Amino acid sequence: MTRQLILAINPGSTSTKVGLFDGADEILSRTVRHEADVTGLSLPEQLPHREREVRDLLAETGIAGEDLSAIVGRGGLLAPMTSGTYAVNPLMREDLASGRFGMHASNLGGLLAYKLGELFQVPNFIVDPVVVDELSPLARATGMPEINRRSIFHALNQKAVAKRFAAENGSDYNKLNLIIAHLGGGITVGAHAKGAVIDVNNGLDGDGPLAPERAGSIPVGQVVELCYSTRYKESEMKQKIVGRGGLFAHLGTFDAIEIEQRMADGDEQAALLYETMAYRVAQEIAKHGATLRGDVDAILLTGGIAYSTWLTEQISARVGYLAPVHIYPGEDELKALAEGALRAIRHEEAVREYEGDTHGTRI
Repeated sequence: MTRQLILAINPGSTSTKVGLFDGADEILSRTVRHEADVTGLSLPEQLPHREREVRDLLAETGIAGEDLSAIVGRGGLLAPMTSGTYAVNPLMREDLASGRFGMHASNLGGLLAYKLGELFQVPNFIVDPVVVDELSPLARATGMPEINRRSIFHALNQKAVAKRFAAENGSDYNKLNLIIAHLGGGITVGAHAKGAVIDVNNGLDGDGPLAPERAGSIPVGQVVELCYSTRYKESEMKQKIVGRGGLFAHLGTFDAIEIEQRMADGDEQAALLYETMAYRVAQEIAKHGATLRGDVDAILLTGGIAYSTWLTEQISARVGYLAPVHIYPGEDELKALAEGALRAIRHEEAVREYEGDTHGTRI
């Protein structure tokens, strides 16, 4: 059988994760750390530096770029879109490069895939960016006409884990009702109804459970009072919500392993806050029992913190009455990207075309 070599690229703020796959089988994965003279540049200015480093890594493998079947990058902040694998078209490149919908390191994923794809003349894609939006109208409306709820979540990992669970159980993701909790620095919990995430908390703007670095849902009136107290600048308030909120705000660390060690050493505050996080996650899962009208095939716990047996047991004990709980620790995003590209080039899934902001939505 002809090899189908996929290059997957996942840019972060200070590094770029790169994976080479033969079909769905990983050949190698590396994390390229970037020097301060690169990360200190604006994201568009970083593009040629990161491209060169990825090319250098590929050259080390002895595989010619022209031998690749596809290149796929992590999708960034774009207009809301349906789940799937998207070709990197001119409009997408424009929105990623300009930061029209927000500037984040993941914006470089699609741009890198395109640059390298053009260089080697191979197809280039993104897969399930964080702005995948399949919310039902009931999930979108709020009590303030000026504000609608937005879908920003760990779409790539949630969708990949859902499909993995379905395959392992001889089923089809599009025939299952699942509740999936991604447990990481941020936490998102999605209600997957027959292949669509019809409700999910906005993991970027502070909605949902408190998390290692995010405050989660808190009384809005008190937030307004704090905003107008003049104690904090706008940038500082945003950091209190995302980045330096949650467990970090209380304990000074994002590290779940360190927090569990503190608990073992008798730190009562660490124990209370960590259990509070498990409690809030369980509540977020349980509310989606109502979203899915009690018809739940399984609950899946995934993400980096799902490696914690203590945490997953705490959550499972509270939600196991809804449906069986299955643990998929970690977030194998490179593999998820490669699998999305593979489905596209094998014609198992139609390649989607990015159409941008068709409803005047700005996020």
